[in-house]
Amino acid sequence: MRSLTKKKTFIILSITILILQGCYQTKTGAEQKPVYRISDGKTVTYEQMIDNVRKAEIIFVGETHDSEVHHRLQLDVIKALHNSKIPLAVGFEMFTTENQGVLDRWVSGTISSDDFTRVYYQNWNFPWPLYRDILVYIRDNKIPALGLNISSEITKKVARSGFSSLTKEEREKLPPETGCAVDEKYMKFIRRAYAMHGHGGRQFLHFCEAQLLWDQVMARHLLAFLKKYPDKKVVVLTGNGHAWKRGIPEQVRILSPKTNYRVILPHIPGYIDPKNIEIEDADYLLYP
Repeated sequence: MRSLTKKKTFIILSITILILQGCYQTKTGAEQKPVYRISDGKTVTYEQMIDNVRKAEIIFVGETHDSEVHHRLQLDVIKALHNSKIPLAVGFEMFTTENQGVLDRWVSGTISSDDFTRVYYQNWNFPWPLYRDILVYIRDNKIPALGLNISSEITKKVARSGFSSLTKEEREKLPPETGCAVDEKYMKFIRRAYAMHGHGGRQFLHFCEAQLLWDQVMARHLLAFLKKYPDKKVVVLTGNGHAWKRGIPEQVRILSPKTNYRVILPHIPGYIDPKNIEIEDADYLLYP
């Protein structure tokens, strides 16, 4: 009898250990890493950050487009928010609103990976594997995907010749009341992003106009989605130059002052780090 009791006790302990090991192993590496909170310069837990940002309507998560590490950080945020059971959507800089039908088919599983990848490369020059895990995750979990941008032909034309070079037909493809008045404050802000883009001898003002045009358009498309689906929270994946508070978030603030957002940026030594970032730039820094 005593031997049987010991055996039962051993079995129970073994099961308990296995459960505890499973719980520990399901905790992602991201959740174990500290996060820099910019508002007070404190290091907080990943869970504290997620608990805060999940209250926002829009969560911007920046990237350097060709950084595999940054895309992993973005996927970690999406997973954490999805696991917290909030109604989620993901917005992409790389896709235009004209791609929305294709994105809907991707999420519903009614388009093949090969066909979807072809559409991806029609929009974006960076290797598919960099974004594959993110797009597969939202497909497998039926998370709505949003195309936020406009035709690259329009932005390229603006970057080359300025906003005023657009034809009437091209302007009609933009959201209503979209303008491109660049002030000195915005030009100063965008110089950081300008240094990271290969625009050669193009006039800096025109580059600013192209950046601002993207910011305005994506902000308007985000707000239009939230107006249609007010129960959703949107994670926006975009370049750091658009994710900064002076980028798309500023255009959101101008158009809809009551819309609540948070900005999460990846730590980049000497560029985006605690020494040179302020609350006017972002809310949190993620370390690789």
